[in-house]
Amino acid sequence: MVGLQVLLGMKMGRFRAVLLSALLLSIGYQAYQICPYTPLAGVQVKDAIGRDNDVVVRILTANVLMDNRDAESYLSVLADADPDIILTTETDDWWAEQLKVLDRLYPYKVTYPLENTYGMILHSRFPLIEPSVQFLVEPMVPSIHTGMRLPGGDRLQLIGLHPRPPGPTENEESTQRDAELIIAGRSVKRSDRPVIVIGDLNDVAWSHTTSLFQEISGLLDPRIGRGMFNSYHADYLFIRFPLDHIFHSEHFKLIEMRRLPHIGSDHFPIYAALSYHPRKDAAQQPDSPDPDEQEEADETVEEAFEKKH
Repeated sequence: MVGLQVLLGMKMGRFRAVLLSALLLSIGYQAYQICPYTPLAGVQVKDAIGRDNDVVVRILTANVLMDNRDAESYLSVLADADPDIILTTETDDWWAEQLKVLDRLYPYKVTYPLENTYGMILHSRFPLIEPSVQFLVEPMVPSIHTGMRLPGGDRLQLIGLHPRPPGPTENEESTQRDAELIIAGRSVKRSDRPVIVIGDLNDVAWSHTTSLFQEISGLLDPRIGRGMFNSYHADYLFIRFPLDHIFHSEHFKLIEMRRLPHIGSDHFPIYAALSYHPRKDAAQQPDSPDPDEQEEADETVEEAFEKKH
């Protein structure tokens, strides 16, 4: 009997050691993934050096939570931040009506409210060029695509996204979300214009999918080397992740980036001010996808469309 107890004790000791080792490895891996989004890493986007003739583009993206009825808080945050471009996601008809007060300051907009939490509205001080609402993968999950005429005449391309996440009440898998990001990334890569992609991507900044999107698109993440700017969940201090994103091409440098105050939603708004330069800065470049990642991207898109049909 004593021998059996000793044997069981030895087995439990080995089990605890294995469990502890696995836990430490997991913590180490997560720390490695998150490290680029801390000041310990070098920045991917350079700080802007102020010049009077630079064109400044101020951007705000916010998921307002469709059932949230505190429009006053959101409008107050918008007034304080004073962005040039606003992407508001989870907008239904009620939100579209509340945001009409912005029309005087933002004469250009794309409005696509929905009752399924995937409506979106784009407001802009810059003239829009051939704006469109597209459904890259799933019906009734829109994205906004438009050119914009910047002061001085240069053209900017902007994409606003809010793909559906995996989850019990959403998609069973992440394939559709991943495919939407890949399709958007490839569209960006084909453009030789300055590009900005913004929105609630329902994915953390350091995930494999978001990293693959960045490599395929060639866009930069101003958070790298500066912080995570966790935007969700706004009500829980210790459970927050960076789900709302602002990516841009090498034509921009960063003036500032901020997480803005609570607006009654489960997301905080995210704001960035960018300095535009007509020529790309070759010193600002993400990694390019290798052949295996390109193949993975192809398979993800093919699988998403097979499920669709």
